[in-house]
Amino acid sequence: MPSLLRDIVELSRVAQGATDAKSFAKSLALDGFSVLALTRAREQARRFHIPGVNHVLRLAQMTVFGIEIGKDVELGPGVYFVHTLGVVIGGDAKVGARVSFMGNNTVGTAKDNGYPIIEEDVVVGCGARILGPVRVGARAKIGANAVVLSDVPPDTVVVGIPAKPVGGVEATR
Repeated sequence: MPSLLRDIVELSRVAQGATDAKSFAKSLALDGFSVLALTRAREQARRFHIPGVNHVLRLAQMTVFGIEIGKDVELGPGVYFVHTLGVVIGGDAKVGARVSFMGNNTVGTAKDNGYPIIEEDVVVGCGARILGPVRVGARAKIGANAVVLSDVPPDTVVVGIPAKPVGGVEATR
C-alpha cells in the first residue's frame, strides 16, 4: 500500500476510531494529515536527490504548522499530531505507527546523545519530553509534562520529572 494511503488509513484508525469513508474524509482535513503529507514529500525529495525541496518543505512545516521534524526522522504510518504547534522531533528518532502527539513535545537531544525510538500506539501527553537514546514500548502512555530519560516498558503509564511508572495502561481506562 502506498505510504500516503497507509497514512490516511492508520490516521483514521487513531483519530476517528474507524476506517470508513466518512472517517477518511474527516482525517484528510486534519493538520496532522497535512504534516504527514509534507513529510512524505520531503522523504521522496531526499530519495530522488532533488536539491532544496526538502529544505523548502521543512520551512513550510515550521511556518504553517509550527512543527519541526528533522530530515532523518522516521515516522511510521498514521502518526497523529493532535496539536502540531511546538512539536520538535530531531535527529534520527524513530516513531512507530499510530503514535499520538498531543502538542508542544520534544523528541531527541543533541546528536552525540542518541535518539529515541517510540514504538507503535504510544500516546505522548502535552508538553512531554522524550530525551536521549531511550525506547518507549508499544501502547505506553507518557503523561503531560513528563520528561522521559530512560526506557519505558510496553503498556506502561509514566509521569513526572524524571518520568516514573505509575501503572499499566489498564489502570487508565
